[in-house]
Amino acid sequence: MNDLVGQYFEAAVAHLQRIRTEEGENIERAARLLADAVAEGRRIFTFGAGHSSLAAQDVVYRAGGLAVLNLLNVPGMTGVNVMPAPLGSALERVSGLATATLDLTPATSGDLLFVISLSGRQVMPVELAAHARARGLHVVGVTSLAYPDKVGSQHPSGSYLKDHCDVVLDSKIAVGDAELSHPGAQTGFGSVSTIVTSALMQAVVASAVGRLAERSLAGEGEAPPLLRSGNVDGGTDWNAELMARHADRIFYAF
Repeated sequence: MNDLVGQYFEAAVAHLQRIRTEEGENIERAARLLADAVAEGRRIFTFGAGHSSLAAQDVVYRAGGLAVLNLLNVPGMTGVNVMPAPLGSALERVSGLATATLDLTPATSGDLLFVISLSGRQVMPVELAAHARARGLHVVGVTSLAYPDKVGSQHPSGSYLKDHCDVVLDSKIAVGDAELSHPGAQTGFGSVSTIVTSALMQAVVASAVGRLAERSLAGEGEAPPLLRSGNVDGGTDWNAELMARHADRIFYAF
């Protein structure tokens, strides 16, 4: 195996092992919020800008996932689908876009919002989290706490995403998001942030599903509303029935 390939996998595995050990308590805190939101019929949203959107999308409308998770789609923020791509980065610095978007959703006090931002320093995630909490939503932030110690906030308040959350999940990604180096390369490369952030989100969902399933077995609620793969027999019909049953809090379907 190429040495860089081995180094990359070792770095990814080491990060996953570290967050499993060090973030276990926070994962469970976030999972309790998610399980309660599902059980109480609350609305649940996930948001990430740029590549952070990948982890936000990863738990929405997918096999084995909770049907009631919704992507908060701020225009120009979903992945790198905006052209030119640097416009997405510029939009992250625009004040008012996040709050206007949230205000136009059906989100109400008591609902739950996951905000994913590696650095947690840009206007968009900071403003979104702060506004959500001001409106009474619970906020789970997924970010790297390495950044506030080394880079300044871009928000006028000087605050970071971490300052506006009920629970913070620390991805522990180093500033620069690069695990590898080479004498012939002029900067670091080999990001593991998407792997780690998606793992954090999936771990929260897994724990929440377990909590809901245990409550169901004890006669304290319904089974968790889990989607099935559309690539297995009966999966599409199952999903259609599930989505119809929870239509009042699913916003990715007509």
